[in-house]
Amino acid sequence: MYKIGQLVKAFDISRSTLLYYDKIGLLQPAARSDSNYRLYRQRDVDRLATISTYREAGLPLQAIAEILDSSASSATEVLEKRLGSLNSEISRLRKQQQLIVNLLGKSSLLRSVKVVNKSQWVNMLRAAGLDERAMRQWHIAFERDLPEAHRDFLESLGISAEEIDRIIAWSRAG
Repeated sequence: MYKIGQLVKAFDISRSTLLYYDKIGLLQPAARSDSNYRLYRQRDVDRLATISTYREAGLPLQAIAEILDSSASSATEVLEKRLGSLNSEISRLRKQQQLIVNLLGKSSLLRSVKVVNKSQWVNMLRAAGLDERAMRQWHIAFERDLPEAHRDFLESLGISAEEIDRIIAWSRAG
């Protein structure tokens, strides 16, 4: 059996977090000692490990409870929803990043920011030996195999929505 202090150290969480998990029914102790200490079994430790993993993935406690108390298909559904949310947030943040770099108007910032723009990407492809035809083939394969990722990638380069639509259209036309 494990006490709260042991779990706090093992999972690097606060005592109040464990007490809160108990209060909301997410992780309740298996028993109480004669001194009224909460005691946890190995299966509770395993459940806490799962809770910690889902928290690291950014899932809210309510979603974690839903996953733990239901089927595997529920976990897939919740995780896919979270992944979609993350993709949207990343896309939104990239647009903000590009906008700030543009507002600052300092191309020197591009070296310190984790951003690649269209001209830098094209230059890298050319340096790698790709000509216009090979770059088009690259776009065609990207659009065919991973259409959503293709659009997201183009957006990350700071390309306008109109140009992205044109690139995708000629990529599909192949």
